[in-house]
Amino acid sequence: MNRLILLDRDGVINFDSSEYIKGPSEWRPLPGALSAIATLRNAGYLVGLCSNQAGVARGKLTDRDLDAVHAKMCQALAAHGAGLDFAAYCRHHPDDNCGCRKPRPGMLLGAMKALRAKPERTWFVGDSITDVQAALAAGCQPALVRSPDSNSLGQDALALDDVRVFENLATFTRALLA
Repeated sequence: MNRLILLDRDGVINFDSSEYIKGPSEWRPLPGALSAIATLRNAGYLVGLCSNQAGVARGKLTDRDLDAVHAKMCQALAAHGAGLDFAAYCRHHPDDNCGCRKPRPGMLLGAMKALRAKPERTWFVGDSITDVQAALAAGCQPALVRSPDSNSLGQDALALDDVRVFENLATFTRALLA
């Protein structure tokens, strides 16, 4: 079975925005994030992406815009000798009650099935309590990173037992591989 690292996108790989990342010109990688993904892949981990993108349902961006942002991210990863083995986006509105929107585990379960990874060999790295909840619901090991854009962790996430908190994806990667 494969070892898998699943990542949230905004606040983990790239800078977040309270107004949504609406196009490629707004996507900016966080320092060290792309190199961290390359390091994980070079260490034998598969890397996937599971990201809520309700901006589509809210009309803030189109599917084409989201695809263009994803393409820019993939080009930036390729320039660092990295890539993604899986990517899933939940485009639904929070009120849609879908099974893929975090904190529900649908995207994570789909990634593990597609990549033949067991939950006990999978980490999910996010920057919010809903990411932790999705990881736990899917049986994965959760990890939190501090988003430089907001205080998205909040006291509720920091109070969770057995959830490791890292400054960023690079520090998570260093700790995992130590």
